[in-house]
Amino acid sequence: MKKTKSPAKKAQLTHEPKNGYERISPAGLRHCEDINKAYLDFIGKAKTEREAHDEAVVLLQAAGFTDMRVNEASGAGLKPGDKVYRSAEGKTLMAIVIGKRPLEQGMHIVGGHTDSPRIDLKQNPLYENSGLALFDTHYYGGIKKYQWVTIPLALHGVFVKPDGKKIKVNIGEDPGDPVLCITDLLPHLAADQYKKTIGEAIPGEGLDVVAGSIPATDKGKKEKVKHNILSLLNKKYGVTEADFQSAELEIVPAAAPREAGLDRSMVLAYGHDDRVCAWAGLKALLDLKGVPEYTSCVLLCDKEEVGSMGATGMASNLFENAASELLNLTTDSYSELVLKRALHNSWMLSADVNALFDPMFPSVSDKRNTPFLNHGVCVTKYTGSRGKSGSSDASAEFMAHIRRIFDRGGVVWQTGELGKVDQGGGGTIAYLMARYGMQVVDCGVGLFSMHAPMELAGKLDIYMAYKGYLAFLKDGRK
Repeated sequence: MKKTKSPAKKAQLTHEPKNGYERISPAGLRHCEDINKAYLDFIGKAKTEREAHDEAVVLLQAAGFTDMRVNEASGAGLKPGDKVYRSAEGKTLMAIVIGKRPLEQGMHIVGGHTDSPRIDLKQNPLYENSGLALFDTHYYGGIKKYQWVTIPLALHGVFVKPDGKKIKVNIGEDPGDPVLCITDLLPHLAADQYKKTIGEAIPGEGLDVVAGSIPATDKGKKEKVKHNILSLLNKKYGVTEADFQSAELEIVPAAAPREAGLDRSMVLAYGHDDRVCAWAGLKALLDLKGVPEYTSCVLLCDKEEVGSMGATGMASNLFENAASELLNLTTDSYSELVLKRALHNSWMLSADVNALFDPMFPSVSDKRNTPFLNHGVCVTKYTGSRGKSGSSDASAEFMAHIRRIFDRGGVVWQTGELGKVDQGGGGTIAYLMARYGMQVVDCGVGLFSMHAPMELAGKLDIYMAYKGYLAFLKDGRK
């Protein structure tokens, strides 16, 4: 039988993923290193959602962004090219560049979250037991509890006095600071512990943090070690035990972010999920030149790791309320109908991380549909679990737009799902934003060791997330 001549070469018919380092130019590689240097600086300073918010505000103000609430109070309108930000409780942040088109025609939104799995102090945390002062804790988000014992830990957060005075706390980061830790059982006496599952070996109530061991010198006092710790905190911060009741104090790893690999191709840090995507979106907005066709918005939101609940989470009306204020400042004909049109006509990249294919744990992934390290930013059409339960499944039409934007922008990108079918699953803020009818797809950096105290990300993937978000914000939908 005579062979039919192929109408296209193999390279045109097939799609073969390739390491991004084999596709990037020397100039691109230099830019990649510059972007990652800036990210390392940010992620080392921003270990909580409050710190990420504050660092972002510093960067925004330096770039000429102003507080949108000033406009809301004065009634001063916004015009194309204006740059503003809007804070919610010092935790969630919106940064916006007003575009040429009316807001009614939609926005281009990149939305990540800045909260990460951690361990929180309870409201009455400090107690003494057997000559030790300890902090009672309640873990936040989906952690593997055994990963948090015996490592150096830092204490971050705020005390807020009844008069409104806010006192920032940061212990364990400076080289001269002490660190905290959680103890574990020695293997010599762990026969019973070994019989438990990995999830039961360290119970949630067993994550109490050792705070000190020196007793106070005051005669006649009970719980002298606890009293000494309170004295130290009072001397340093001017707080008392009652002030813990109006405090938000978080236990995080005390380790600094580092370049990883002998070739320095990766970044090891606490909080990549999801500050790596949140920062990449912020950096893209900061580097946006000129006036975009559509209003560009970057969201740095809180509470994603616990379901986006609460006043600063995306399950609230926070974004809708902010959008209504924005619309009021950009048009003379505000109406609820126009607001709904603005939200419905918006496009969004839900900037969140995905799990990389790990050769140490190959059985949990579908290799053909899993992102690989340094193969580019990962576009995830749907998340959820089992039969796509709880997912926001992006349309083929919107996926085609993302392909067009990224390919034109020279973005190295890949697609991937979160593990094999029925293996587990997860979710993002995508489904919450899709409630408005806007087009949404997840798009972010792949990670090794997600939700661990230290997570591993590829430099090229971080760079391509930045490039992808920038191309998306600039796009004119043509």
